[in-house]
Amino acid sequence: MPGRCGPAADLLFVAISSPKKEQFLGRWQEQMRIPFAMGVGGTFDVAIGRVRRAPAWTQRSGLEWFYRFLQEPRRMFRRYFIDDMAFIWLFIKEAARGRK
Repeated sequence: MPGRCGPAADLLFVAISSPKKEQFLGRWQEQMRIPFAMGVGGTFDVAIGRVRRAPAWTQRSGLEWFYRFLQEPRRMFRRYFIDDMAFIWLFIKEAARGRK
């Protein structure tokens, strides 16, 4: 393929936070011509032990997000308590509309 140097990649894992990874993939995936690209967020941080995973009971009860918030409150506050609340409000409005 003209303009390429080196072998082509078949897989791309984008390990940056939301929404940056989605914006990056939306902007560049087609131009990079990589057949499979996926945003993995902090997966590698957990895999290498940089960030601890929540206890199993927390995961099972759906509270892993709260455990992450307690680990990094400054970084996670906006994501969980501002950005996500906008999504929840839209979900409630849509659910109410669907009942009519």
